[in-house]
Amino acid sequence: MAHTRETISAVRAAYVYEALNREQLSERFNVPVSTVTRWKKAAQQKGDDWDQARAAVRLSTDGVEAVTAAVLEDFVLSFQTIMKEIKEDKNLKARERVEMLSSLADSYSKTINSIAKGSPKLDKLSFASTLLRDLVQYIQENFPQHAVAMEHVLMPFSEEIGKRYG
Repeated sequence: MAHTRETISAVRAAYVYEALNREQLSERFNVPVSTVTRWKKAAQQKGDDWDQARAAVRLSTDGVEAVTAAVLEDFVLSFQTIMKEIKEDKNLKARERVEMLSSLADSYSKTINSIAKGSPKLDKLSFASTLLRDLVQYIQENFPQHAVAMEHVLMPFSEEIGKRYG
């Protein structure tokens, strides 16, 4: 059975803007799931990727920004708690502290990079966290004797970076 161009466009719109799955589309528009799948695949072959369009719509909504901000806030609070624990643990040796800071900086960088995809305004924070990670790694490899001094500078500086760019 041939379907009108309007039906195909309506199915696409419901998939992209309402995030309906193929079964829901099939039911709403009274077309077989296999037909929806075929239309989606044919559109992709012509350069119209329904999944990419759906993702773009999600990223452009205020809801995504709110979720992204909440995830970032939770992560930063956890990050600050761990930084405080590292700073206050008097039993940690300098090398252990540097390794923990390096690992934490790496985790921070990866998280910020992921979040930045959903919130472009976080690009500066992402760059800053990458720079901090690289600095920790450089000092660890080339100047391990300066680990304690680095800790005294890096901890308050990372909080300042978070305030400035976060």
